[in-house]
Amino acid sequence: MPAAYVVTALVTIAFNTFSGFAAMTRLAPIMRTLGPALARAGVPESWLVWPIGALKALGALGLALGLLGVPLVGTAAAAGLVLYFVCALYTHLRVGDFSPQFSLAIVFLGLAVATLALDPALVLHATR
Repeated sequence: MPAAYVVTALVTIAFNTFSGFAAMTRLAPIMRTLGPALARAGVPESWLVWPIGALKALGALGLALGLLGVPLVGTAAAAGLVLYFVCALYTHLRVGDFSPQFSLAIVFLGLAVATLALDPALVLHATR
């Protein structure tokens, strides 16, 4: 397994695990900025457990399973995180919300795209 994929996947796992945990537990320091951003985007706080927090945590779990030897689950998790963050960015753009959460969604999307792009299950191997 290429080192770039492992490092990228581990960072993506760490970010999404923390973010999912913070959303599901409504971690106070995070909620100071997340609460107003949710209100601007028109997203109810009840969605912090499901779907917001749970999907991030499940994506991280799927990536971890991919690293542990279940490659197609890791690939599906990376693709799911890409879709999740594309939808998150759309939600922010739709209401003109360019808060710090918008910037974080761009970072998270970049990590998910990089993880998917480096996925060994998708890399084409040149043959002679």
